[in-house]
Amino acid sequence: MKTRDVSESSFLAEFPDVSAEEANRSAVALADRLARKPVSGLLDAIPGATTLFLLFDPHVVDREKLVRRLRRLSEEARTTPRETRRFRIPVAYGGEFGPDLTLLAGERGISAGELARRHALADYTVAFLGFSPGFAYLSGLPPELFAARRETPRTRVPAGSVAIGGSWTAIYPAETPGGWTLIGRSAVRLFDPAAHPPALLRPGDRVFFQPMTEGDLRARIAESRNEPARTLP
Repeated sequence: MKTRDVSESSFLAEFPDVSAEEANRSAVALADRLARKPVSGLLDAIPGATTLFLLFDPHVVDREKLVRRLRRLSEEARTTPRETRRFRIPVAYGGEFGPDLTLLAGERGISAGELARRHALADYTVAFLGFSPGFAYLSGLPPELFAARRETPRTRVPAGSVAIGGSWTAIYPAETPGGWTLIGRSAVRLFDPAAHPPALLRPGDRVFFQPMTEGDLRARIAESRNEPARTLP
């Protein structure tokens, strides 16, 4: 682990000697360890794709002391596996809910149904949250489904849209502009300001998609958008 200063009260922990996937696992595990064993003066620890951002109060904790503690916790995080939560999220692929699915499938030389099947069969992990509240970047997308972001973003992407952006897949928690490729939609609510915590997913969680019909999705949307994702046993 290496550190790089961002400001007088923050720095990045980096993991340059491992793969991007392993670096993300290390960042997530260390953030979880810090949450379980709080350090006085540490204000926040936020995992990113391959780094961990730490914000601290220099009047309470010395930077070098914090780095030493971080290294010790890093060793503990390697030997103590984190409890993993698992979510199954129903998705209606294609049609009006996934307007880019057919085009992307054609570019890959497969049918829309086959692309949806491959997307749903993959095992995903929440790498980090960003872009908008509750927006979880999911790793584990099959390489043949990678898709470049749109040259011109949409001004409106409906909440619940399941999308692909580069090597990531994600679900839009709220209606926002967006430039990702839209392949489906879910009725699961990913962000609720009144909940604690407000974001349903957190780094390290496992996510599985379950195909559903457009009719079932319409019924769920009509009933409520407050349906939680089902946690697997």
